Amino acid sequence: MTLVVFDMDRTLLNAQSQISAYTQDTLRMMRREGIDYTIATGRTLQAALQPLDDNGFDRSMVLKNGAVIWEPSLGSYSHHHLLTPSEVNNVIGIFTQNLLTPFVFTLEQGVRHAVYHAPLKEGYETKLAHLFEKERELPLQRIEEMPQDAHVINVSAMGTQDAVNCVVDFVAHHPHLVAYSGIALKEQGLAWLDVHHSEGSKGNGVSHVAKRAGYTEIIAFGDGDNDLSLFEVATEAYAVENADNELKEIATEIIGHHDEDGVAQFLRKRFNLS
Repeated sequence: MTLVVFDMDRTLLNAQSQISAYTQDTLRMMRREGIDYTIATGRTLQAALQPLDDNGFDRSMVLKNGAVIWEPSLGSYSHHHLLTPSEVNNVIGIFTQNLLTPFVFTLEQGVRHAVYHAPLKEGYETKLAHLFEKERELPLQRIEEMPQDAHVINVSAMGTQDAVNCVVDFVAHHPHLVAYSGIALKEQGLAWLDVHHSEGSKGNGVSHVAKRAGYTEIIAFGDGDNDLSLFEVATEAYAVENADNELKEIATEIIGHHDEDGVAQFLRKRFNLS
């Protein structure tokens, strides 16, 4: 049995963060042929569902880079890897030390996600907060309001490349943590950063889903460093043209650009869809 796994942003979705009409048609063809597919994304449940709506994503979904797994058929989470309180304190401390404003993503009351943040200092942090609250429908609150028993999924930030690199170096010396980063605003020299529990990777999440459901083949698509673990467990791994070089180096093949339906065009050839 085969499971096709898509990263969302800059892979399956186009530049408008949507599934194009061509890709929608391709997904319909896959359903007609009985080819199972799902996502492995850094997004929360709320942020993932909107662009996926009405496109047949009814299999287990690997969210927040593998920190949680959502079961659409049950309406609940089946699996999660969370940061401990001491890990959260350490991460927030190193963010603050490097002048990065932490955004703390939590899972509360079963399926409710929220984001807590320290005081915003820069204009790009305000824009980031707006993205979380308005576009991705995440409640945004001050960090002092975070409940003591909140389940923390990850801590994120945006800042200078030097500051982000300092945190990445810190995380590298803590075996229970993993950091993902990439270019956010190239012209401003800004990078994004996510810190998770090391067991909460896309690779571990997809492996868990495959083992439980009996999939023997995983075909993966991605673009960034948070897809490295996914590619490592995949039977076939395809990097889009706009992917990071590190991912391209371990890919089975490099396919078309995400904003030119690269994934969908490849799938039609790979599975002889028409």
